[in-house]
Amino acid sequence: MTLMLEAAGIPPLISRRVTPPTWLVVALACAGQFLVVLDVSVVNVALPSMRTDLGLSASGLQWVVNAYAIAFAGFMLLGGRAGDLYGRKRMFLVGLCLFTLASLGGGLAQEGWQLLLARAVQGLGAAVLAPSTLTLLTAAVPEGPARARAIATWTAVGAGGGAAGGLVGGVLVDTLSWRWVLLINVPVGAVVLAGSLRWLTESRTGDGRRLDLPGALLVTAGLATLAYGISQTEAEGWTAAATLVPLAVGLALVGAFLAVEARTAAPLMPLGLFRLRSVASANTAMFLSGSAMFCMWFFMTLYAQNVLGYSPLGAGLALVPSSLAVVLGSKLAPRYLPTLGARNVAVLGALVAAAGFAWQSTMTADGGYLTSIMFPGILMMLGAGLSATPLAALATSGAASSDAGLVSGLVNTSRTMGGSLGLAVMSTIAAARTARTGDGVGAEALTEGYALAFRAGTGVLLGGAVLMLLWLPRRISPSPAK
Repeated sequence: MTLMLEAAGIPPLISRRVTPPTWLVVALACAGQFLVVLDVSVVNVALPSMRTDLGLSASGLQWVVNAYAIAFAGFMLLGGRAGDLYGRKRMFLVGLCLFTLASLGGGLAQEGWQLLLARAVQGLGAAVLAPSTLTLLTAAVPEGPARARAIATWTAVGAGGGAAGGLVGGVLVDTLSWRWVLLINVPVGAVVLAGSLRWLTESRTGDGRRLDLPGALLVTAGLATLAYGISQTEAEGWTAAATLVPLAVGLALVGAFLAVEARTAAPLMPLGLFRLRSVASANTAMFLSGSAMFCMWFFMTLYAQNVLGYSPLGAGLALVPSSLAVVLGSKLAPRYLPTLGARNVAVLGALVAAAGFAWQSTMTADGGYLTSIMFPGILMMLGAGLSATPLAALATSGAASSDAGLVSGLVNTSRTMGGSLGLAVMSTIAAARTARTGDGVGAEALTEGYALAFRAGTGVLLGGAVLMLLWLPRRISPSPAK
């Protein structure tokens, strides 16, 4: 009918839905990922102001960060599988709505418990939203160089969100108030939501299956309990009952989850995925890389403020070159993938980052900006960008399209859990070294603790580089259609 109308010179009365430009889908997915990662770090510089305004205790202040991180890590796999079964666009929108509304609630909070509840709901929204960002992107871009470039952009935006947290938070707290580190998400979220409703197309591959509720409950409870146990290590230590009990319970719940998944007909996470070399090796490497890289921003900010005397805004500005370096590394990686292969680019990135960590471990209490912050920071983040892009591409390759959301959730879970565990371990190492100096509040003592944490990070990255070289596939394998 449309052809007949066109032949007669009459425009068709019913317009067909226009496929959105690929760049627009990538931009919307990356915007969602930026919001999710930004809120992991943006509140750090606002914590003192939050404590003064809401009368939070020291433990309550810690939970401003942990409530988000635990909900984020605990519900990630559930969010990824829900996207596969019920629609990636639908879950993207649900997660974004939850995240935006919780940001509004947190920014308007008048009591400490209101802020903590809002942060937990933010984490839940992020867990539903984050897996869909990568799945929508990979569904919109066919495998090959174009997808590698799109994943590089997603990686750069995600890493840039974490890097920009200190700077954005510093500017907002200094010029407005702590409330705006949360309220800023509201207009941005509304714009992304409107664009997503208009331009994103729905996709799902659930073929009528129902969500594996027992598996979802077990893995969510297990990961959340593990994350809680990890969060207790800094305050209670690794041998305290408050740490050991939740870690043991979390491991038991994860073990029960694996037992259930091995027997159920429609598992939340098919264990056969881990027989895929690309999925198993890339997620392990992502876990190790995240355990070191998350620590970089934390300790660099503390070193700049507690030792060198920078203001929160000054510390954020000092790390701008590092933020640009991670974006540069992420954009350079696709250029080397065709010639060097994904494995070698990931190994190269890990080695460059390890060199930066080793340099940073030579920091002194009277260090200069160029040699104690800028240049080692650039190396660390350039390497992070180079390795993250091929690892994300490898982790999502080889799996069937019906598992795309789940595999995307695994990528984010590996990185988040690696970062949480790494930060807990490194914080314990740094605090123990500082305490042994006999002057736990002096600049020299703090510097020694931070330096030891960076030396430990160097070892983790070198070990990760060896693992990548031996285990990662050399190149990205195509995903089977299913």
